[in-house]
Amino acid sequence: MSAAETTETTSTHTTPSGTASARAQGSTSPRTGTCTVHLVRHGEVYNPEKVLYGRLPGFGLSELGKQMAEGIADYFLARAEQGRAPVILASSPLQRAQETIAPLSARLNIPVQIEDRVIEAENDFEGLSSVKRQLRRPKHWPKLINPLRPSWGEPYAQQVTRVLAAVKDLSDQAIAEHGDDADVVVVSHQLPIWVTRLWAENRPLWHDPRSRECSLTSVTSLHIGPTGVESVSYAEPNRELSQQALALPGA
Repeated sequence: MSAAETTETTSTHTTPSGTASARAQGSTSPRTGTCTVHLVRHGEVYNPEKVLYGRLPGFGLSELGKQMAEGIADYFLARAEQGRAPVILASSPLQRAQETIAPLSARLNIPVQIEDRVIEAENDFEGLSSVKRQLRRPKHWPKLINPLRPSWGEPYAQQVTRVLAAVKDLSDQAIAEHGDDADVVVVSHQLPIWVTRLWAENRPLWHDPRSRECSLTSVTSLHIGPTGVESVSYAEPNRELSQQALALPGA
């Protein structure tokens, strides 16, 4: 797929000033430059058994997912031609994330840094198939007692904390090594990306999963300045491919 064939939609949200922006730095020391960290959700996974795979090993991209990976490489190469080349590439340690960033790494000749802090969220239902049906069983009900935290997995706030720590370290590295206005690409997972965006937009972290705006290989960009995360933008370079994907759990 060429860059011209990708479909992109972008929306920009400015984070409120004050406490929310300041927290994004992870410290009280002022920043000295600007950086954009692009959080990319991985491509479609080969998962015929419809397993909630979470952090399980052995779940790589489907053929459609591999097309998505090439499409996201096209997207960032087109940006590079416009003077916005990524200077750092990073990925969750999970196979599907590394396979998503691999084409971009090869075409830019930039190594990928493995970043454990952007891994998929922990989930107590990991490994189950046909999850909706499984949750009708009373033995699982105690795990559903608090959807605001949530009680069945890693707390939303904890996910935000670790992702923001990774974002800060990567943006600091990019500015230190490459100067002001650097770009970083990080391949991660839907839930950690989405709750980080909710935090940046000063919205509650609890949410209806059906409302997440974070499609496969979408790009959630955190624009970072002296006060931390100052705005967020969102793009779907592979929208047409994403519409072909199966709605499977564990992404």
